[in-house]
Amino acid sequence: MILYEYPLHERVRTYLRIEHLSLRLRQLVARVDALDHHFALVTLFEILDVAARADLKSDLLKDLDRQKHALEAYRGNPAIAEDALEGVIQDLSHCFETLNSQSGKAGQSLAENDWLMSIRSRISIPGGTCEFDLPAYYAWQHKTGVKRQEELSQWIASLMPLVDAVHLLLKLLRDSGSPQKVIANGGQFQQSLPQGRAFLLLRLALDVTLELIPEISGNRLMVSVRLMRQGEDQRLHAILDDVPFELALCS
Repeated sequence: MILYEYPLHERVRTYLRIEHLSLRLRQLVARVDALDHHFALVTLFEILDVAARADLKSDLLKDLDRQKHALEAYRGNPAIAEDALEGVIQDLSHCFETLNSQSGKAGQSLAENDWLMSIRSRISIPGGTCEFDLPAYYAWQHKTGVKRQEELSQWIASLMPLVDAVHLLLKLLRDSGSPQKVIANGGQFQQSLPQGRAFLLLRLALDVTLELIPEISGNRLMVSVRLMRQGEDQRLHAILDDVPFELALCS
């Protein structure tokens, strides 16, 4: 199965982008090649761009606090595993306190690092980080892989409170949805969303052997899926077959 996720709220869209970038960053930093660490810095700067939203930190703090209070209401419920519940509540409290203790925006200390910012200003220019443009960066790439990993880990540390909060909130959000088997009749599927409940994320699982690509759209009232197949002309073409897939709506 191949899993597609579609945000039904702009805040969740930002969270998914941060998660996507942070997972890529973790993979790149774990390697020791200078080229991998170059793209680790590219990814680090992309996270800074996404995290530059002025309201991102306050949104995260509100969501952490909201989730904590929602889970606290389950205390004493015999159908709930008390130890697991307390563990999640403690994780939420830890993320809230760690993120709240940071002054300013996430990664603000990186923005004050002149050396990093000199790389950031040129890294989007084709060939802008050549040795004749940034000799100090060229010298850094010739350090040992372990030394570069240590420095990358230090720079990433200032973003970890934000990244950890995003990962925890997305995990809880995904756990809130139960997959249902549905059919795309003639390659299309539509579902009205019940009023009074705010759905934030759509998750769609397709059999990978079908080689289909979903075009997803949605809002607070309805979600729509159209299944496409890439033709020999490399363009997407709508299919007319009835196709089963799994759908989960998370709130």
